[in-house]
Amino acid sequence: MKYTEKAPAKINLAIDVLRKRSDGFHEVKMIMQSIALFDIISLRPVLDGRIVVTSNSKEIPIDSNNIAYKTAAYLKHRYNVKAGVEIYIEKNIPVSAGLAGGSTDAAAVLKLLDKAWKLKLSKSELLDIAKKLGSDIPFCITGGTALAEGIGEKLTTIKPMPECFILLAKPDIEISTKEVYEAIDQENITKRPDIDAIIEAIEAQDLATMGKELCNVLEYVTIKKCPIISDIKDKLIEYGALGSVMSGSGPTVLGIFQDQSLAYEAYDHIKSMVNEIFVVKPLS
Repeated sequence: MKYTEKAPAKINLAIDVLRKRSDGFHEVKMIMQSIALFDIISLRPVLDGRIVVTSNSKEIPIDSNNIAYKTAAYLKHRYNVKAGVEIYIEKNIPVSAGLAGGSTDAAAVLKLLDKAWKLKLSKSELLDIAKKLGSDIPFCITGGTALAEGIGEKLTTIKPMPECFILLAKPDIEISTKEVYEAIDQENITKRPDIDAIIEAIEAQDLATMGKELCNVLEYVTIKKCPIISDIKDKLIEYGALGSVMSGSGPTVLGIFQDQSLAYEAYDHIKSMVNEIFVVKPLS
């Protein structure tokens, strides 16, 4: 039997990095949002115990370095599952883009294998496993709009963000999340997000205020390596975005638009600056 799940990308409306912890991870405070841009994960249990990953994309590994493979291997070992699985990843989310493409694939595999291998895991068990596999994976299990704290695993659901159009623009660069976090110097962070103000704006369905408050402290590190991120943000505001911010550790930049036609005008103006570009809606 074949099992299939849509795996939505995520964006960050705000990221604050509070400190480096003794375990080497960073304490963060973020607002995360699922969006209607999906990878499609299909899998089929097999009897011979193998884990096989294939994909339409040449940009992702299909061996044991793939997070979907690691997720299957972890579940198989933890629950002593004798069966194997064939996993197919239809990749539509840009790779290494700050959009949680790998994490959302892992979350989908986790949910599908729970059904396919009849593990009957509770929501809290799924989240506990997700936390062990990667800091964005718990959010990808729950989705929607959430405040994320700790290393990203402590989630508080908030009211869905207002209806809008989100333009995503990814320049032709790859960014290492690890390198960006390693380069953070707390003393160099000049502007931090007002997380409470953003949550209030979301709860009041006040898109204009939410747009103005978008902020990501990782930008100052990534923009040093990729100044085009700053140029894209400026252009999005020039062409009518209510706010613009880099998602995750980059390099994807997003602009929030009230009006679909304005979003597509901006799309036409900046598409020559970037490698991949989309207009999507938030998912509640």
